Amino acid sequence: MINLTMVVELEDKPGQLIKVLEPISKLGGNVVSVTHRRDEVTPLGRIPVRIAVQIDESKMDRLLREIEGRGIIVRSFNRVRHAVATSLLLIGHIIHTDLRETVDAIDKTGFAEVVEMRIVMPELNKPSTAFIKVSAVNEEKLKESVEILKGVCKSKGIKVIEPL
Repeated sequence: MINLTMVVELEDKPGQLIKVLEPISKLGGNVVSVTHRRDEVTPLGRIPVRIAVQIDESKMDRLLREIEGRGIIVRSFNRVRHAVATSLLLIGHIIHTDLRETVDAIDKTGFAEVVEMRIVMPELNKPSTAFIKVSAVNEEKLKESVEILKGVCKSKGIKVIEPL
């Protein structure tokens, strides 16, 4: 089973969502979440709906064909490579100590990546604070990637605060 996320464009009328959900069910998929915002409208006047699904990888292409065959526009269809994630705080001279090198230490592993980062820099030469989210293929690799990050940060004098 793989995790995937798709965004479909649906007409704003009854019965449209079932056109997407039936093929997922028929192919043995599990719907993890459905998110839509009626206040957003695409250029074609449709409602974008984000659907997260777990399904056998060999059925992905068939699922896409079946949904499109029902007249549904699939705006995006992305396999989610990393199933687990954690968030950490970094405190120190994050920008001045080569942010790219810090992020690349995780991203180049191939089993983990930095998927989100927000930085607050109060003053030019003062320490910054960064919220960083790291995702990985499994719990073991997530722990390994956090240890890599901690090692890089230690060498740069950056404190890492982990969740409890």
